[in-house]
Amino acid sequence: MILSGGDPLAVNDKLLAQWAHELGAIPHLKRLRLHTRLPVVIPERVCEPLLTWLKNTRLQVVMVLHINHPAEIDSATRTALEQLRGAGVTLLNQSVILRGVNDNVDVLETLSESLFDAGVLPYYLHAFDPVEGAHHYDVSDNEARGLVRDLLGRLPGFLVPKLVREVPGREGKTPLNLFP
Repeated sequence: MILSGGDPLAVNDKLLAQWAHELGAIPHLKRLRLHTRLPVVIPERVCEPLLTWLKNTRLQVVMVLHINHPAEIDSATRTALEQLRGAGVTLLNQSVILRGVNDNVDVLETLSESLFDAGVLPYYLHAFDPVEGAHHYDVSDNEARGLVRDLLGRLPGFLVPKLVREVPGREGKTPLNLFP
């Protein structure tokens, strides 16, 4: 089960605990996946009520963070991530490739290393989707492929995120071939 769209951690912990309990009562469900940015932008959101329900669900909890630059991982964020790991949460990250933010191999390498040092596995690197008013962030698919190929030469494979794109109508993410 995936809780995404908006930010599920914007919901209060009492309601989240209730949902986790109800979902946990469904025998075939194994995991609860939460997509969130709040542990990064408001690390204080990782609080005892949140940690309590995370620890008490029978479901394996996977939290997918949205961190685009290593500078987002400060000491408060590291503490919050450590608390989440202590509650048994598996932490993954997905980034969006953004011109002027993380569109160079040095930044992406540092991001992957910083994530892993904080207990987070780099998972996805999303190719830029054209969004009105954000064209200045556009990185072409060919540039993105080149950056990921460069990362393959610098990092162990488990630290290289999968380059993917959201394609309307398709289930799941669509991997971009690095060697077209």
